[in-house]
Amino acid sequence: MTEGGEPGHGLRVRGLCRRYDQVDVLRDWDLDVAPGQVVVLVGGNGAGKSTALRCVVGADRPDAGEVELDGRPLEDRSPASRRAVASSLDDADLLDDLTVREHLDLLARAHGVPHPDGEVDAALAGLDLADLADRLPATLSSGQRRRVLLAATAVRPCRLLVLDEPEQRLDAAGLRWLRQRLRTVAGRGAAVLVASHEPGLAADVGGREVRLGA
Repeated sequence: MTEGGEPGHGLRVRGLCRRYDQVDVLRDWDLDVAPGQVVVLVGGNGAGKSTALRCVVGADRPDAGEVELDGRPLEDRSPASRRAVASSLDDADLLDDLTVREHLDLLARAHGVPHPDGEVDAALAGLDLADLADRLPATLSSGQRRRVLLAATAVRPCRLLVLDEPEQRLDAAGLRWLRQRLRTVAGRGAAVLVASHEPGLAADVGGREVRLGA
């Protein structure tokens, strides 16, 4: 099944297959996400949303299929691919010996952000992390860590943004920040792929829904 887009530009997935214990979680899955477009994957638990995202960014190896970004293979070991993709997945990690602010600042400066202090401050404020800025990752709850990982995607440029259920543990202000962030990233010409249970998220950000599973 192919979900429409502009072939050869942005994110292009063809024939993606992933099997666990003889069960096909993804089978011959195709997807196009054009530059400047937001696609929201929806479906029940176990539909394959997280698996799809993990295969796209290289955190999991598909059994078959191809993933391309801007016409080139997307490979997690490639420095160019790693610079192009910003992602927040459930099992991503943080640098244990850096505070929250130091972690975000390092990412911003490593990616050549012109005004890193402002980007870091904005991400901390938008995700209600300002009071945690000087804390180490080991002292954070799982929900706080998820928000820090989400902030980490906001302090750096990207050509592809991939988020797995970013609405989890966000309050109303955080959800407003998330919607604005998705619109902003897409407005800068990046492809955006999100798995979400948030009703109406795609419509709110001018994107489209793609359903996985029955």
